[in-house]
Parts: sequence; C-alpha cells; structure tokens
Amino acid sequence: MSENVIAPEASAEAEAEAVAVAAGSYPVVADVNVRSGPGTSYGKVGRLRAGSRVTIQCQKAGETVTGPTGTSKIWDRIGSGRYVSDTYVRTGSNGYVAPRC
Repeated sequence: MSENVIAPEASAEAEAEAVAVAAGSYPVVADVNVRSGPGTSYGKVGRLRAGSRVTIQCQKAGETVTGPTGTSKIWDRIGSGRYVSDTYVRTGSNGYVAPRC
C-alpha cells in the first residue's frame, strides 16, 4: 500500500508554478506613487504613469485606498520595497490575483 505524500520539493515546485501563472503584466490606470510599503504613510520611492504596466509579485493587505477602480485594502508588490495600491492597477478582479506576501 502506498501513501500519497508530497515531498517538500514538489510543494515548492507547485508553489513556483502557481506564482508564475498568477504573475502577469497589468496596466496602471492613473498616475500613482510607488511606496516602500503597503500604505500612503510609507515613503515614496517612485511614480508610475497611466498606461505603464506592472508585474505583481505578490499582494498584501494594507491601508484602505479609494482610487480609479474602487476602494480596496490590497497593495501590489511590484518589486523589492515597491508597492502600489491595487485600486490603480486593472487586474480584472476586486480580490487577490497573486499570492499573498
């Protein structure tokens, strides 16, 4: 009798595949400041122009923001120490579209 056990390597591979599927290029719908963390109280580390595209590495709950696509507490990490409010990114969803950070 054999057991179905997932080895740690298999789990890591499955997670990496899920991240790759979730990661996509999404359009920024209005000019937005890039912050060092998930909220407007974090330092500004850049700015994105409307029409540019971002790849969401992961998403994190943070400060609730009202923006062009609605109101949300979801923040998209687009790089190390680089976050934008999900309300400025057209993901096609009101919820999470990438793994949580």
